[in-house]
Amino acid sequence: MAGSFAQLARAAEQSRDTMLVPKTALETPPLEIHTLGAEVLRQSARRIGKVTEQTRELARDMLRSMYTAKGIGLAAPQVGIHQQLLVIDLDLENAATPPLVLINPEISAASASIDTYEEGCLSIPGVYLDVVRPTAIELSFRDEMGRPRKMKADGLMARCIQHEMDHLNGVLFVDRVTDEAGLQKELKDHGFQRQHVQSVS
Repeated sequence: MAGSFAQLARAAEQSRDTMLVPKTALETPPLEIHTLGAEVLRQSARRIGKVTEQTRELARDMLRSMYTAKGIGLAAPQVGIHQQLLVIDLDLENAATPPLVLINPEISAASASIDTYEEGCLSIPGVYLDVVRPTAIELSFRDEMGRPRKMKADGLMARCIQHEMDHLNGVLFVDRVTDEAGLQKELKDHGFQRQHVQSVS
């Protein structure tokens, strides 16, 4: 009995570490991150029916690509894969901190309080603009082992999750920017076109 308990404990430990990949830049990341103007960024993502090793390998490749691009969040549609999968890591300096993997995330509640904060995106490199979002959220999702989870998030984590979840619906942060003059200037300065923004109210 003790042996089987030890095996279970070890398996639990390993499952917690399945997403730990080196937080370093690679010469060639495994996945290409698409940029504003690419049609793939505007398509809705499908729910993942069964979480498999293939799902976990995709999450690892997304993390490797995200770390290479020095980002803190990445959604599968950004790499041309229309599945409801996000990876987030707000602690890039600490190799031991595991990233967050969110599969089929759904926000169940959002705070009445909102705040304005500057956002950027790996799909619109160099562009940083203010976006208004709820300060705190509650959500449900499946983790990388397919287990149902719930969590509360506020501050930067809440914002990052909302930003990445927008990608699952084909929405980019620039679509939420209300400062039209600032938006046009930032896009022009970084070689992007205003016509590729689809403003949401």
